[in-house]
Amino acid sequence: MYLLRGLIYYSRSTLAALVLCAGGLYGTVASILFTLVGKQYLAQWVTARFFYYAMAIVFGIDVKVENEHYLDNKPFIIVANHQSALDIFMLGRVFPKGCTVTAKKSLKYIPFLGWFMALSGTLFLERSNRAKSVAVLNRGLENMKKKKRALWMFAEGTRSYTTELTMLPFKKGAFHLAQQGGIPIVPVVVSNTSTLMNPKWKIFNRGCINVKILKPIPTIDLKKEDIGKFSEDVRDLMVTELKKIGYSTYICDTDVPPEVKLLERRRLENEDSNESDSSEALSSENSAERVTNTIKEFK
Repeated sequence: MYLLRGLIYYSRSTLAALVLCAGGLYGTVASILFTLVGKQYLAQWVTARFFYYAMAIVFGIDVKVENEHYLDNKPFIIVANHQSALDIFMLGRVFPKGCTVTAKKSLKYIPFLGWFMALSGTLFLERSNRAKSVAVLNRGLENMKKKKRALWMFAEGTRSYTTELTMLPFKKGAFHLAQQGGIPIVPVVVSNTSTLMNPKWKIFNRGCINVKILKPIPTIDLKKEDIGKFSEDVRDLMVTELKKIGYSTYICDTDVPPEVKLLERRRLENEDSNESDSSEALSSENSAERVTNTIKEFK
């Protein structure tokens, strides 16, 4: 069964790479066409939906989203946890119109996907050149405020590949940008996807990713010297919510590795714990308000 699991994993991984290439080509054409008619801002949204439907149809992975109405009022900066290659497909479901992403500059030169990203207005950052990255983000901020757009950033800065209900320490770029522009942070929490895809265990399962969009957190009263504490508070809020959401549900086509069985037990225990503590736990909206109140205390 291990050999069968490995065969399915590599087959689906290869298919995922082909879907990425197809999506990149589709996005390149879409970017050119939308730019010609003055609607470049729709190119990434249209391509994102392509990735989502491909994931749902080809791989049997759905995405359930809670609180989408929090994405209605732009401008804002989305801060999400970053886990694996599945993020691009998850992003395809949540991604709002008029939103763009940041990416490391090296992705710009990847055929198809990089071409699409370059043509659709992606903000490419050079990790080795902070000054250039800051300049790119500042231009993006001006455009966001002027045209009421949104920016999606993975605050951890890299994929975590974690099997635990936690997140890496947050980079502060998104929070500096939000404070500078006085625009809200919208936390987006994604269930742990290690039960669906894990290179170490050679699994690529069908299932469902659960996403919860938390209440926008204003930064209008946030001072520059308090950004570090603010980013930690937002991370704590998101980790707390992640522990409530738990692991992505899965449907396994082969034998289940012991590690996945353990994660499933944790998920069920987590659900039981959430039910028993629901009367005492604060809602995510109240938690977001606590972060907002913390900002006011800094004043």
